[in-house]
Amino acid sequence: MSERVLIRPVGEDERAAWEPLWQDYLTFYKATLPPENTDAAWKRFHDPDEPMFLLGAYVDGKLTGIVQYLFHRSTWTPGSYCYLQDLFVSESGRGHGVGRALIEAVYENAKKAGASRVHWLTQTTNAQARILYDQVADNSGFMQYRKIF
Repeated sequence: MSERVLIRPVGEDERAAWEPLWQDYLTFYKATLPPENTDAAWKRFHDPDEPMFLLGAYVDGKLTGIVQYLFHRSTWTPGSYCYLQDLFVSESGRGHGVGRALIEAVYENAKKAGASRVHWLTQTTNAQARILYDQVADNSGFMQYRKIF
């Protein structure tokens, strides 16, 4: 990609640019959320009292990818962990380093915040993304179990 990728926080006035990427992410994972959940997430990203953050990857000024992450405590360390919760790159941005740039930006922010780890989940069938993930992190071998209420 000859264009330069700029990573920066997505501004409060950029919801119209963010939401299509968010909806495409949900579609990729065959998920739907009520609008109030999306509204709550958007508010949290822009609330300085929340430990949730949103970065965007801009290529030629266009929002092309997003990463949403949060900090949480751990019983294993005195400091926090950083959970990279959602990462999505538009079709046009894939294969050009946009996803890697977003992950690296989370790493940088996690280090600045004193986090001792960045971790995330993906589906075992997400083969394309796992090619990148295997290059930038270690597969812990853990499986996720959950109970939804």
